[in-house]
Amino acid sequence: MSKKCGGLCFSFHFYYWKGISKLARQILYNHKLILLIHFLTCLIFSFCYSQLIILFLSFFARKTKMSIIGEAILKACIELLVDKLTSKGLQFFAHQEQIQADLVKWKRMLVKIKAVLDDAEEKQRTDQSVKMWLGDLHNLAFDVEDLLEEFQTEAFRRKLLLGEPAAAAHDHDQTSSSRGSTTTKFRKLIPTCCTTFTLDSIKFEYVMISKIKEINDRFQEIVTQKDLLDLKESSAGGSKKAMQRLPTTSLVNEAKVYGRETEKKEIVELLLRDDLRNDGGFSVIPIIGMGGLGKTTLAQLVYNDHRVQDHFDLKAWTCVSNDFDVIRLTKTILRCITKQTIDDSDLNLLQEELNKQLSRKKFLLVLDDVWNENYSDWVDMSRPLEAGAPGSKIIVTTRNQEVVAIMGTAPAYQLKRLSTDDCLSVFTQHSLGSRDFSSNKSLEEIGKKIVIKCNGLPLAAKTLGGLLRGKHGPSDWEDVLNSNIWDLPEDRCGILPALRVSYYYLSPPLKQCFAYCSLLPKDYEFEEEEIILLWIAEGFLDHEDRDEEKEELGHQFFQELCSRSFFEKSSNDTSKFVMHDLVNDLARWAAGEIYFIMEGTSEVNKQQRISRNLRHLSYIRGEYDGVKRFAGFYDIKYLRTFLSIMLSNNSRGYLACSILHQLLKLQQLRVFSLCGYYIYELPNSIGDLRYLRYLNLSRTNIRNLPESITKLYNLHTLLLEDCDRLKTLCADIGNLIKLHHLKNSNTISLQEMPLRFGKLTCLQTLCNFVVGNDRGSRLRELKFLMHLRGTLDISNLENVKHVGDAKEAHLSGKKNLKVLLLRWARTVLTLECQKLKHVCLTC
Repeated sequence: MSKKCGGLCFSFHFYYWKGISKLARQILYNHKLILLIHFLTCLIFSFCYSQLIILFLSFFARKTKMSIIGEAILKACIELLVDKLTSKGLQFFAHQEQIQADLVKWKRMLVKIKAVLDDAEEKQRTDQSVKMWLGDLHNLAFDVEDLLEEFQTEAFRRKLLLGEPAAAAHDHDQTSSSRGSTTTKFRKLIPTCCTTFTLDSIKFEYVMISKIKEINDRFQEIVTQKDLLDLKESSAGGSKKAMQRLPTTSLVNEAKVYGRETEKKEIVELLLRDDLRNDGGFSVIPIIGMGGLGKTTLAQLVYNDHRVQDHFDLKAWTCVSNDFDVIRLTKTILRCITKQTIDDSDLNLLQEELNKQLSRKKFLLVLDDVWNENYSDWVDMSRPLEAGAPGSKIIVTTRNQEVVAIMGTAPAYQLKRLSTDDCLSVFTQHSLGSRDFSSNKSLEEIGKKIVIKCNGLPLAAKTLGGLLRGKHGPSDWEDVLNSNIWDLPEDRCGILPALRVSYYYLSPPLKQCFAYCSLLPKDYEFEEEEIILLWIAEGFLDHEDRDEEKEELGHQFFQELCSRSFFEKSSNDTSKFVMHDLVNDLARWAAGEIYFIMEGTSEVNKQQRISRNLRHLSYIRGEYDGVKRFAGFYDIKYLRTFLSIMLSNNSRGYLACSILHQLLKLQQLRVFSLCGYYIYELPNSIGDLRYLRYLNLSRTNIRNLPESITKLYNLHTLLLEDCDRLKTLCADIGNLIKLHHLKNSNTISLQEMPLRFGKLTCLQTLCNFVVGNDRGSRLRELKFLMHLRGTLDISNLENVKHVGDAKEAHLSGKKNLKVLLLRWARTVLTLECQKLKHVCLTC
């Protein structure tokens, strides 16, 4: 007991002194005063430290309602760190034995820390110290990742000096290595020591050793606190409490269900048909949709329909949930059919009895809330069901398309949102006990705004209505209208718990990618590639080494989020996607304090809630974005994402020059978007953002790219779309050999591509290639860009002087190109790529 209390006291001391503000430390600079205060603090603690801790935590909880630290996001971050600690980029410094020893030690500690994250995630809900420990761990993980990025960037720079571009770019293709072979042979004459023992290199390693020492100390603090907090290792994933839900039943009050008449009729018609399968087996009809959409309610309606009751010999309802236990489910179905208690757990006897009960009988079985993705489990469970008579049906409700693929025999029934009027009826039924506001006209306007917030989700309308049951004061209704779903009491509001179940079924990397989508404004329509490129820039897909594999992994992640109803197709543009407003709220809950989005043009009131731990920021670009708008962010020094988002109807805006210069001091940036601003030039300090992977300058008025951009060795995506005043790119753009996407469509003033453009051998996207004259890149530079895909627009073809240039471009060998636009001064030719071999570009 004393050991535990002593640990608690130590824990408080740790966070007490850590929490003293910079101003307070300056005031207490006098050493004697510090000793005196420390002595008095210890004296007080010796009598009543437990009471003080309680008071402190309750005060802190009232003052700052911190969001839950995302255990899964942190776990994904740590998994990536463990991989990076053994990555090839660090081998360049292998002669530094102490550095390598420290990295190995960090890896061991991270593995041990990862093992207790599940327990910490559970305890942080009630223990403020655990929450603070997780916050410190998250910050440490970010700083370790930054340090590893510094190593890899420096290794990349040294390889470039040695003339090893192919190695530096991770050997993406043979073309790049063959092209650089002549240069490399010459550079190999330069001793490695000429890059290792330069003044810059020595200074770099000295600074890094200092940083490593600091991180070693922080690691030791984290490990010490882990032990004092008594965190336990756990093999289970996620919070057990979050997964526990009350099982559903078949009972429903149809009089209080609104807006599902059509859906009920269509499902009933499917159930009454006996020709859904030609082989006489049972049919599985999946009902799919996001959480809270009313899938269970629809299943209850059809299950209790009198025509369905008359049509089937037997009916059974089973709530499956996350535990797809074949023995448990078989027993439940048997108990539902026989109305008797089944104690036997012998699967063979259970299935023989179920087979006997169903033999030659037409049955209806509802399997509600199915999450199982194991095909073998479904096959094992379904064997006795095959004994039923032809025309037997199974209704499966699920949020997951993978479940549909495994179990479905009929096309899935995609459940849609309720109309606004029907959603309003659900809301008023649960808030006022009636279908409308006829007896409470004063609340009608606020009520309609709350229903709009529900966005067609009946669970949200029911829950928010229930919160206001018996409350007829406008102030209570205004409070609900202005609240975030994560601020509402969970014991009375089931929206977040219902949606959170879907989140807990995601893997840690998927949770991390989903949380990043909290940066998207509500109702924002986005493309798949847009999101994947951001994920890559943040390093979330670094589980794969090759960038082609990263994009494929990103596609898999995106499609899985679609299949689980986190993303849905836009009704306005089928090539784009949207998130339901409440799914967006879920993402913001999952993201915690390290993410922040400013959705309005003025966020003065929210600035008080911005955490100094903020790493990712997005905002809807305004017409005039000046000092006042970003005043709350001056203390944020470690920002990784600065994402300006343009809505489709937005015109260009203005960004204060002082803000731009301030942003360029944020050297941890990975994603930097200045899209849609009247910016005419970028300062040379843009080259200091050495971690930058994603730079969006689309729809700006920039005329020239500064040469310092060629120092951004990690740049993966450069967006220059609709930069109609852009005349020249960087002369040494060929140094950006990690560049995969150069989107420069509608750059009508671009004069030519710079020399040695062909060094960008990793390019997959190039919208516009402008053939140069005697000073610029020739068409033959395209020879080395073998990974180009999609559409390529080649302009200024009148500058092609020799047929040899056209042949060397090897356009017919670029298998992933779909469309080619060929432009001369007065002629445009559009070709499908299979016709390229018949075209002479000098005609």
